[in-house]
Amino acid sequence: MKKLYVIGLLFLLMSFTARKQLFLTPKNWPDPWYNFSKNKLSRDKIALGRALFYDPILSKNNTISCASCHSQFSAFTHVDHALSHGIRDSIGIRNAPALMNLAWQKEFMRDGAINHLDMQALAPISNAAEMGSSIDSVVYKLQNTKRYPSLYFKAFRDSSITGEKTLKAIAQFMLTLVSANSKYDKVLRKEAKFTEQELNGYTLFQKNCSSCHQEPLFTNGKFANIGLPIDSMLKDYGRMGITKNPEDSLKFKVPTLRNIEFSYPYMHDGRFKKLSEVLNHYTKSIIISKSVAPELINPLILTSREKVDLTAFLLTLTDKEFLFNREFSYPKELLLNIK
Repeated sequence: MKKLYVIGLLFLLMSFTARKQLFLTPKNWPDPWYNFSKNKLSRDKIALGRALFYDPILSKNNTISCASCHSQFSAFTHVDHALSHGIRDSIGIRNAPALMNLAWQKEFMRDGAINHLDMQALAPISNAAEMGSSIDSVVYKLQNTKRYPSLYFKAFRDSSITGEKTLKAIAQFMLTLVSANSKYDKVLRKEAKFTEQELNGYTLFQKNCSSCHQEPLFTNGKFANIGLPIDSMLKDYGRMGITKNPEDSLKFKVPTLRNIEFSYPYMHDGRFKKLSEVLNHYTKSIIISKSVAPELINPLILTSREKVDLTAFLLTLTDKEFLFNREFSYPKELLLNIK
């Protein structure tokens, strides 16, 4: 009896550990903003969210999935065009942001239009230039598939399909997209060392970039006008479109620099294809206005060599384990026969 009791305790401990490891805060990182108590993670909910993320059934004509604009191999953004593309070859007004470390974010979208990850998927689903659908239409289609009711039952112990369950499942998958194993991270853990060039780049980064791109997330989660000239066709004023405050004119969310090697093109409208163009903007092309970030009123002063060194450091933020993690990839075992 005592032996069975010990085995039982070990089983419970192992089960608790397995649940706990569904999401781990990396060492020396801040606590996440996301409230997990209101959407408790489970492997089955994450699996459902992963299937939904890759399934074009979310769009009006079944041609566009979340992954269409957020490809794993490009840090969950897209690289083949500057602006997002939706159903019927429609073109959006912004570059799709890279998706990672979302549990530490308060607002979502380039302009912060969404303030909760559980609601984030509503924006692309209902946007006419993206998925062009509605959550009610998505739920109806999911209800009329062969396998989704069983996946919902497995995840929620209830086969009924609702908008809330759908959005929470997608959020659960996105919460698992944690990138924290780049060379930079390994250096901090004393598992690797920077080269002399990378170390010099890191020093330059801390001096010139870290106020907005704060470690370890490499963003401060705020919104900033970085002195870009407005696109005369798009006429996108960013955060001001949400707050209606002129002081927010041309402010966009500060993106993470993690995996920046793979998340081109850069800026909210994808105007720059190369990191060298980004650095040239900060040293030569900033347009001063009332809302420009105070840190940029004076342009950065970097020599050609320093730009190379800074770029070398930025490349240490590449996390190949994240980019090629099979747990984040297309779940063919779920989707091939799901209809």
